[in-house]
Amino acid sequence: MSALYLFIGAIAVILGTYNLLRHRAKRRGTDPPDGSRVFRAVVAFLVLTGSAFVTLTSSPNLGLDLEGGAQIVLETQDSDTVQADAESTDRALEVLRRRVDALGVSEPSLSRSGDRRIIVELPGVSDPRDASEALGQTAQLTVHPVLGYDTSSIPTETPTETPAPTETPAPETPSEDSIVLPDESGQPLLLAPSAMTGEEISGADAVFDVNQGGWLVTIDFTGSGGDTWAQLTSDAACQPEGDPTRRIAIVLDNEIISSPNVTSSVACGVGIRGGQTQITGDFEEDEAKDLAALIKGGALPVPVEVVEQRVVGPTLGDAAIEASAWAAIIGMGLTAVFIAIAYRLFGVMAILALVGYAAIAYAALSALGATLTLPGLAGFVLAIGMAVDANVLIFERAREDYVDGKTKSLRGAVQSGFKNALSAIADSNVTTLLAAALLFFLASGPVRGFGVTLTIGVLASLLSALVLSRVLCEWLADRKWLRNHPDASGLAHHGRVRLWLRRRNPQLMARPGRWLIISALAVVVGGAGIFVRGLDYGIEFTGGRLVEVSTTEQLDVDDARDAVAEAGFPTAIVQESGDDDITVRASDMDDDGAAAVVETLGELGGGSELIRDELVGPSLGDELRRNAIIALSVALVAQLAYLAIRFRWTFGTGAVIALFQNAIVTLGIFAWIGKPIDGIFLAAMLTIIGYTVNDSVVVFDRIRETWTRKEGEDFAQVANTAILNTLPRSVNTGASTLFILLALLFLGGDSLSDFALALVLGILIGTYSSNFTATPLAITLERKKPAPPPPVKKADKRSREDPNYGAVV
Repeated sequence: MSALYLFIGAIAVILGTYNLLRHRAKRRGTDPPDGSRVFRAVVAFLVLTGSAFVTLTSSPNLGLDLEGGAQIVLETQDSDTVQADAESTDRALEVLRRRVDALGVSEPSLSRSGDRRIIVELPGVSDPRDASEALGQTAQLTVHPVLGYDTSSIPTETPTETPAPTETPAPETPSEDSIVLPDESGQPLLLAPSAMTGEEISGADAVFDVNQGGWLVTIDFTGSGGDTWAQLTSDAACQPEGDPTRRIAIVLDNEIISSPNVTSSVACGVGIRGGQTQITGDFEEDEAKDLAALIKGGALPVPVEVVEQRVVGPTLGDAAIEASAWAAIIGMGLTAVFIAIAYRLFGVMAILALVGYAAIAYAALSALGATLTLPGLAGFVLAIGMAVDANVLIFERAREDYVDGKTKSLRGAVQSGFKNALSAIADSNVTTLLAAALLFFLASGPVRGFGVTLTIGVLASLLSALVLSRVLCEWLADRKWLRNHPDASGLAHHGRVRLWLRRRNPQLMARPGRWLIISALAVVVGGAGIFVRGLDYGIEFTGGRLVEVSTTEQLDVDDARDAVAEAGFPTAIVQESGDDDITVRASDMDDDGAAAVVETLGELGGGSELIRDELVGPSLGDELRRNAIIALSVALVAQLAYLAIRFRWTFGTGAVIALFQNAIVTLGIFAWIGKPIDGIFLAAMLTIIGYTVNDSVVVFDRIRETWTRKEGEDFAQVANTAILNTLPRSVNTGASTLFILLALLFLGGDSLSDFALALVLGILIGTYSSNFTATPLAITLERKKPAPPPPVKKADKRSREDPNYGAVV
């Protein structure tokens, strides 16, 4: 409802402002204001005001990779009686929520992902074993009558405090339905089938008994649980004192967590009634609370399995935030200087619009409650560079029309630039949104956060370019001083790249076949790297565990490898990471093994700190690898379909093959230099796809604009002209984006350097392939299947120089 009121208020402000300006113009005897310009100005004001308010009053949630903590992904499994689906997973989630709440973990987060996954986030938990304890055991809780001690195998030495069975003989062999489990002291007990599950337990609490001076655990029953417990205790009370059959076993995950004796105060045939009972013993406070938490968690309706676990130390998050902040500041600074030099005063207006973009994107993250992850932070920084593209497109078109005499005023050039660039801006941003949507639906964890941030960044950049930038540029174009000194505008002269191209007029598309040969050779070299060196898949795709440790003293990697082997992992992959960090990757490392590795490296290096700990189950690794292939395939098909609809199938085919070249070459380079292929790399690849299509769309949009398809027209010459006209934009946009990425590459740390490297390669290769692979292929295909005549377009009756067309307020 508040959003509706805000919308109505915004409309009222816009209409009120328009009427005020209209009456003001009427009194002065001037032309009435252009309604569209007033609308854009008021919208820009409202958006910036709202963004400033949201920024000052709230902030986005930080992911665990920035805040520090543990994230565990559980997957529910089918049992003999219950199928794992959304309903049973929701019930399991509530059980786990009670367990975590009972342990007092600060601000935990539990949510269902899909039908069978549960994501548990535990801020501040830095030890994987602590995370497991926080979740408690994951199987079903059951209650069993005790049949006696098991003597069918060699028993554990009977503790002195546990009396041997007296009157009731212990069974020599367990029956088919009974089970044997060790009790708390290690004595094997023979248990009857379960008589009760945790679903009949409504709660459990650790209570300090003032009278007894010790801790005890109270248990509350629900449904038929009270009657069942009364019957169990009634039967047990009839057994002799000290006999194991007088005990009742509470079992969780095939482990007896408590097997209390029924006290002598309970009468035979009566039992403990009233829906509540107590477990007493020599409990310490922590022991009582842990036992209460396990019992209170109750029964999971279905078994669960840990398929992914990530533990991030807080120092890594702090370092990542600081590194990304510096990268953003330096990258934005270099981009601002570049844009100001290239486009002068209009470039300054673009910089102000980019500052507004950053405020809008940050406010949107906060308002939507989005979680900002490390890849998401990189996406936020990257989107700043990508937002420059729309402004460069607009300014290049405006400069072209003004210098070539198509418009006679700066105001007309600005309007022409926005109008002519709109189609390319829309098409290129749709393709980027397609890549972001694929990341959101097919990826998981931090990579999915990158997709969310990229989506918000693209939408914010559109608003920045088409609203904020236009308002500022139209205001600047109406200044009398600038009309008298157009050289200061940045639109009065062509840039050096365009002037060089016009002087040389290179016939780049005279022989398209030679470009295709170069592209084929690049694919062969990249493919050779994939087949010769192979791809180093990260644990996301292979399954296993990766532990990164920072040591006080720098370790030699060979010494670290020997120490890890002595810790029990001789086949683990040990590598250097950064200046003082060591990464250890193994396929069969559990929580205790990871702790042993950290301790061993700490002893060798004079102290250690866990930076991150990632565990991915083999089933999830197969799934993520399969989803990565699906994501890339769907991306190629989606881009082909979109380009075929918006342009021609020949253009779409050329662009998709260029994407294929870009992907193969980037993969090949990573294979040759031994860089890992992981989820972050997948995010980079899908971003590269969006960027490459973005570049191709700009070229194809200019071809479509200048191609008349008249008989005898040389399509290769049309394409050559289009490339020469769009190359300045490609150079300026690529340079602006590379400033951001190079800052990330050198300042973003190890966690972001591979991501930035993939994007740098993708942009360089993508700039080449969109111009010299996609376009030559389109020329070749058009020669084999010429295009039909174009439809007759209706001429615009209003001239851009018409004084009533876009009148000044």
